[in-house]
Amino acid sequence: MQREATAMTVRQNLGELLNEVQYRHDSIVITKAGKPVAAMVDMATYERMRRKESGEFERLWAEMAKGFDDLSEAEVDDLVSAEVKAVRAESHAKRSPKDR
Repeated sequence: MQREATAMTVRQNLGELLNEVQYRHDSIVITKAGKPVAAMVDMATYERMRRKESGEFERLWAEMAKGFDDLSEAEVDDLVSAEVKAVRAESHAKRSPKDR
């Protein structure tokens, strides 16, 4: 969940807000004079943002794409469709009868 807190509220309730971020994985937008100036996020979210900023996603995507260089677009489409079908079937099998 994301919520806003003023800088004064953050100063007065830092421990409580850190617990919300750490244990509930909430995000807190810190405002001054009604304008957002910073955010508190859990470390996993922060690390994902840092990897994204550093081009890690693009590097990993390019590395993964190399494995498909020798396949036609139709062959890649067939592989993706087969995997999507398999994941959906697995997900469906895991659901309880009440969820169906």
